[in-house]
Amino acid sequence: MHVQAVDAPAAGRNMRRMPNVLVVDDDPHIRQLLVFALEKAGLSAREAEDGEAALTQIGQASPDLVILDINMPKLDGLEVCRRLRAQGELPILFLSSRDDEIDRVLGIELGADDYVVKPFSPREVVARVQAILRRARAPTPPAADGRLAQGQLTLDQESWTATWSGREVALTVTEFGILKILIGAPSRVFTRDAIIDRLHGPGFAITDRTIDSHVRNLRSKFAAFGGHDVVETRAGVGYRLGPCQGGAA
Repeated sequence: MHVQAVDAPAAGRNMRRMPNVLVVDDDPHIRQLLVFALEKAGLSAREAEDGEAALTQIGQASPDLVILDINMPKLDGLEVCRRLRAQGELPILFLSSRDDEIDRVLGIELGADDYVVKPFSPREVVARVQAILRRARAPTPPAADGRLAQGQLTLDQESWTATWSGREVALTVTEFGILKILIGAPSRVFTRDAIIDRLHGPGFAITDRTIDSHVRNLRSKFAAFGGHDVVETRAGVGYRLGPCQGGAA
């Protein structure tokens, strides 16, 4: 695996606490590569060689994010993810082999925030980690009046209306429901099945293409108001809320 250069941290970062990342993988070479890249980028990094060691370190050190390999001895990454999600919303980035697509999707359904496929560039992992940490530092709690907001997007749960930069965007009930799911966990990627389950309940007969059509309609409606970055697509997995700043999709 080729190690790409990672930009040095800006001087100003040293003035505040560095985010702490736990790297969990049974391959010591991968752990060393990622710890080096993360620290080069101005992050604090620790290692764990398996799922049991990871849970112990998480209990002791309270990291800000966990990079978690799926295939490990003792406890695999999926089981570690299950246990962590039963306790809270600690951000999780999965590492996965190319032939583990089912496990990657399952990991996202369990609540992982993102994934990177092996072999990977350390620079890509650092970029994904930084993006997740930025989202985690900017949660979207509901306001006292029942509104949810991110960037220029606001959802009013009482009236079931959506606005972009103060202008109302006419949505169907299903379109509003999809946005409400995404904005409720802005750092998380939702599979199409997870969206269907939250909209209609488990076992509801609806195709993935139907969700794709609703998302396409959402994008078209907000694009008419300059909102080209409302929903992001993770190829082969699903959707998550975009930055909602009006940038390109």
